[in-house]
Amino acid sequence: MKNYLVPIALILLLSACAEPLPQERLNYVGNWQSPEMSLLILADGTVAYKRLKSGGSVSVNGPLKEFAGNDFNVGILFMSTTFNVSEPPHEVNGVWQMTVDGVKLTRVEQ
Repeated sequence: MKNYLVPIALILLLSACAEPLPQERLNYVGNWQSPEMSLLILADGTVAYKRLKSGGSVSVNGPLKEFAGNDFNVGILFMSTTFNVSEPPHEVNGVWQMTVDGVKLTRVEQ
C-alpha cells in the first residue's frame, strides 16, 4: 500500500502547482508530436514531455511555471526546464505546427 502513496502524493503536488494557461497562450494546448519528441500541454498548465536522443530518452513532467516570450519553463521549485520555442504554434494548410528545441512538432488531433 505504501508503494502507491508516494506517486499519488507527487501527482497531487504537481497538479496543485499548475496554473491555467493564459487566454493568449491557449494555442500551445495540445498533443504535439514528431518521430523523436512528444509534448503534451494541457489547458490547466500540466506538461508531459519525452524526447529520444543519442540512444536514450529524456522526460519531464510538471506544471508550466511561466512564459518568457515564446519560450516556457516547466518544473517546481528549483528544478525547472526551459523549452525554447523558435516557431510558436501556427497553422499551415490546416495543420498546427511549432518548433521546440529545434524539433518541428505537429499537433495531433484527439
